Amino acid sequence: PVNERCLGDKYLLKTFVMPGSDLDLVERDPNGLNAHLGTLHFNDVFGEPDGVHSIDCVWKLSAKCFDCWKLLTYNLLTIFYGICIAAEWGCEFAYIAFWHIWIISPFMKIFEINCGLCQRIYASCVNCCVVPWCEACGAIFHAFKR
Repeated sequence: PVNERCLGDKYLLKTFVMPGSDLDLVERDPNGLNAHLGTLHFNDVFGEPDGVHSIDCVWKLSAKCFDCWKLLTYNLLTIFYGICIAAEWGCEFAYIAFWHIWIISPFMKIFEINCGLCQRIYASCVNCCVVPWCEACGAIFHAFKR
């Protein structure tokens, strides 16, 4: 099999164009990351108690106005800022991946190797210094057992 990474433009096309084509345009939060925001309705923000009610048409138009402006403002913000913010977060996650792959993971491997060496040195010190004392104390108390 041919290594996809060696195919140059075809790999880039697969990497940068194809993932967007399998996006679900209906269910845009399949993992429920922002489920707490999707159910925000007029009645979640405003409420008139009994005895203090505005005119019905004002209440209905206020609800329609709330929904309209919420959607319009969100759409305008995503139009003007969404792509730039997505690009910034893409760069941030690429930066994190770069640091993990090229800096942190090799450092952790060095740390594991050094800890293994320290563990061997510590075990040797314990075996040379502590174990004889423990065996001597054990021999003393073993004599009382008889």
